[in-house]
Amino acid sequence: MTARTLAVVSAGVGRPSSTRLLADRLGDAAARALRERGDEAEVVAVDLRDHARALADAVVTGFPGGALRSAVETVTGADGIVAVTPIYNGSYNGLFKMFFDVLDAGALEGRPVLLGATGGTARHSLALDFALRPLLAYLRASVVPTAVFAATADFGAADDPLGARAGRAGRELADLVAGRAPVVRPDPYDEPTPFAELLAGDPPGS
Repeated sequence: MTARTLAVVSAGVGRPSSTRLLADRLGDAAARALRERGDEAEVVAVDLRDHARALADAVVTGFPGGALRSAVETVTGADGIVAVTPIYNGSYNGLFKMFFDVLDAGALEGRPVLLGATGGTARHSLALDFALRPLLAYLRASVVPTAVFAATADFGAADDPLGARAGRAGRELADLVAGRAPVVRPDPYDEPTPFAELLAGDPPGS
């Protein structure tokens, strides 16, 4: 049995958030598909709303610190990623863009990604192909064929229009994740700084 981690990134700004609801649903669908294959699947949520100020600072300084650094490491160290944003004025929102701007070059190369978006009406769904896909393609991520858009009317509908789409997209993400070797997360204690160097007060590598 292989252990896999899925990072679920939500750029919703409200609480409760329809964007977070969709992100959780897509993450659950992918995790379920992985478990059906016999893999273990851990889903870790990354709510960008909690890092709004830190993201602005990181864009200016070029260095994400504190809790934002942990969020970045969660995403870049995941076997697969679910990334969902609300659509504002025909594109992803600022939180979504800032987060992917602060990632190191090549951090998502080849990484399986499932894209999702929310908006008031279905006319915003084109943003998935004209805005989100180009962004992740530039980052060299491996984006699954099915992206999922959810309009306001899709939530709570009796016929559950999201069910089939979420299930299909989740299976596609699971297929890509299962086809890759698990991401190896580096252990910070593998190469500790020598004790004598610590006592001398010299920075590592000086």
